[in-house]
Amino acid sequence: MAGDVQLRQLEYLVALAREQHFGRAAAACHASQSTLSTALQTLERQLDVTIVLRGRRFEGFTPEGQRVVGWAHRILAERDALHTDLDRMRDGLSAMVRIGAIPTAVPATPALTTAWIRAHPRAGSRIEVLPSREIDRRLAEFELDAGLTYLEPDEPGDTTLPLYRERYLLVTPGPTAADRETVGWADVGEVELCALVQGMQNRQILDDAVRAAGGRPRIVVETDTVAALYAHLATGRWSAVIAHTWLRAFGVPPGMRALPVVGEGPRPTVGLRLGDRGPASHVALAFRDAVAAADVAAELERAGSPGDGGPGGPRDQ
Repeated sequence: MAGDVQLRQLEYLVALAREQHFGRAAAACHASQSTLSTALQTLERQLDVTIVLRGRRFEGFTPEGQRVVGWAHRILAERDALHTDLDRMRDGLSAMVRIGAIPTAVPATPALTTAWIRAHPRAGSRIEVLPSREIDRRLAEFELDAGLTYLEPDEPGDTTLPLYRERYLLVTPGPTAADRETVGWADVGEVELCALVQGMQNRQILDDAVRAAGGRPRIVVETDTVAALYAHLATGRWSAVIAHTWLRAFGVPPGMRALPVVGEGPRPTVGLRLGDRGPASHVALAFRDAVAAADVAAELERAGSPGDGGPGGPRDQ
């Protein structure tokens, strides 16, 4: 192997894998395109493999190149972990935890970041709203420290922290439910709904539950954000099935009621997931431990219950 591999070369490679474009990758690294290309060609000579498929533009990576990209992510993550660990030893943890959250779990994030900052006052947090598959990809590529997402029942406990099981409520115009205290999934199929778009896991849960009860969802407005869904609820014209944690952030719009959906139905678990490709970073482990120590799980299980102190509860508003 001719010469030592430099971290800067690996940074260029990771940027190219992220941007899928030589020019954008160079700009992201504050380098010229020729500098980036030369560094990657040098890396190929040092490792004695072809990494990048080249044509008139970027065409992807060879199988060996994909393997090198994976190692580059890991090596740079270890570099960052070293700096973080030394900072923690000197002054206390001051790192930025990178969290990916599925859209429906975003209302729960303040409980997590509050626990994190209380445990590490010099630290920070950055939250990105992402689909579950993108969260898994970024965890695998060491681009996130933790994901807030749906968990599978058989996931290993050393890489996950269950936080709450979703309960569902039907937010509906007051006159529609004037004499009701609860509804069933079959009742949900009788009203016009605002819902998240198809392909999102929360929407699949809604569709499957209504159909299992013998109904058919009457979706009239679709959106890919919880905020847009609530904006339509505020008109007082339509209904929506929400997770109980949404009440914590948004409450119940005026003139609407939030009725628990009862009976047989889904109760998926939402929690933290850390990466499973190699040891978790110091930041990821510290974040998980801070959330666990603050008993955020109990707080989120209470969310949306009468008397929980949130902005509105499942009663008349």
